[in-house]
Amino acid sequence: MSGVVHFEIPADDQERARDFYGAAFDWRLDVMPDLGYTNVLTTPVDEQTQQPREPGAINGGLFQREGDLTHPIITVDVEDIDQTLRRIASLGGSVVQERTAIPSMGYFAYFRDTEGNVLGLWTTAPDAGAEE
Repeated sequence: MSGVVHFEIPADDQERARDFYGAAFDWRLDVMPDLGYTNVLTTPVDEQTQQPREPGAINGGLFQREGDLTHPIITVDVEDIDQTLRRIASLGGSVVQERTAIPSMGYFAYFRDTEGNVLGLWTTAPDAGAEE
């Protein structure tokens, strides 16, 4: 069974969004300027793996609102993103963004469900990006 492992919040102004979420919830916000992304830590993480220490806890991110990515996104952990995207398409969903590497961490993709919602997929893979 796949589970929810991440959330993302789009922002028109990432600095404003960081100020808001940091103050509202005391979240730790780590800016990644090269990726145009902000890691959002809502719960303590293992410093080696950067994964939440508590089972079921999730962290997230902030990114620039654009294109199809205009609403908050929940991300589901799957074993094989490409296979899952094929299954989603066969069930009436569609691919928004194909599998993409985050080097040394894993792969993500976005899809649209039959109700028009955009969700994310994630697969942890320490060798991500090595072959690309």
